[in-house]
Amino acid sequence: MTSNLERYAERHTRAAGVATAVAVCVCALFGAQISTSESAPPRTLWPAWIIVVSCAAVPAARTRPRATLAVTTAAAAALTAMGYLPSPLLLAPVMAALYWLAALTDSRTTGVGAAATVAVLVATSLAGAPLGDDFLLRTAGTVLWLLLPVSLGGMSRFRRAYIESVKARAAHAERTREEEARLRVAEERMRIARELHDAVAHHMAVAHAQAGTAAHLADAHPEQTRKILADLVGTTSSALLELRATVGVLRHSAGPDADPLEPTPGLDRLPTLVAACESAGLTVTVSTEGEPQPLSPGVDLTAYRIIQEALTNATKHAPDHTARVRLRYDSSQLTVTVANDGTPSGGTPPPVPGGGYGLMGMRERAHSVGGDLRAGPRPGGGFEVAAALPFRPRTPADAPAGPRPEDTP
Repeated sequence: MTSNLERYAERHTRAAGVATAVAVCVCALFGAQISTSESAPPRTLWPAWIIVVSCAAVPAARTRPRATLAVTTAAAAALTAMGYLPSPLLLAPVMAALYWLAALTDSRTTGVGAAATVAVLVATSLAGAPLGDDFLLRTAGTVLWLLLPVSLGGMSRFRRAYIESVKARAAHAERTREEEARLRVAEERMRIARELHDAVAHHMAVAHAQAGTAAHLADAHPEQTRKILADLVGTTSSALLELRATVGVLRHSAGPDADPLEPTPGLDRLPTLVAACESAGLTVTVSTEGEPQPLSPGVDLTAYRIIQEALTNATKHAPDHTARVRLRYDSSQLTVTVANDGTPSGGTPPPVPGGGYGLMGMRERAHSVGGDLRAGPRPGGGFEVAAALPFRPRTPADAPAGPRPEDTP
């Protein structure tokens, strides 16, 4: 009920102010008729006019609570000084002003205003009538009646502050949810972009090299050309399968009738990857150091994709058409190194494969499992990609700290 009245008063401020002024005016006029045997107020029209002036100031309490309290207190002090009993009806305009002062201002301002009002009214009430049986009504009664609107106004202020804080927290939570949703969408788009890049760019680069080699050897070596063309069919088939698996991730939420996903590639497919690169003219040597350890699916996929992208770059840029892959298993991590030698004698340096999204994608993959990746030219010539990957994924914050070389010299 109270909240409904407050909402109505907020929507119709002027009407609520006029209604409040009329109500307190009626109360004050009735209060002026109350007296005791010790009180002998004058029977003139002046008190009525003072009451009307005091009540006329009440509608301004919402915008000027201090000025309204000063006017109503002065009017009430004049009435009590004439001998009128400070009953709650007579003090209605002052009580309304105190309520809005407590509801709209801070606690210090409210305390000072309430204390000054109580002191003035008690002093004028005692001065306007002789001490008698109504002493408690003029002192303790005045204090209690004036403290009532102060407490109600303070409760109203605290309730509004609480509601505003709840609304602020709700708005903040809504913004946080929207930002989190956008972040998840961006991360998912980045992941899909990496998968598409790795699946399409590698196979297309190998297929392009295979087709070029087959065209070059078609007349002089038909048997070797047929073998390369057969490998080209396998390369394009692998590209289609990986592309289908990647697109299947997007369709996975369609329901149980969606196409089953292909197994995630890992280091067990390394021989097939090496064979495809060799058919494109790249000589690849693979060495393993240490005892192979089981890898989590995420780390296994990351290691495979890093080697795949590095061999793709070597297929396109290595001047000697050779690449060396080294897998070193330590106590807690796998170190993957893919390197190629420098420029042949009399040749020109190849472009550094750092201008596209390949190195960026490799580094993002390594960081996603808590590892690190270094890529750049080798001191003796050539290019090297080295990644340190934990056997089990960690958060990027747990990755070993240290300086990272730049992608380009």
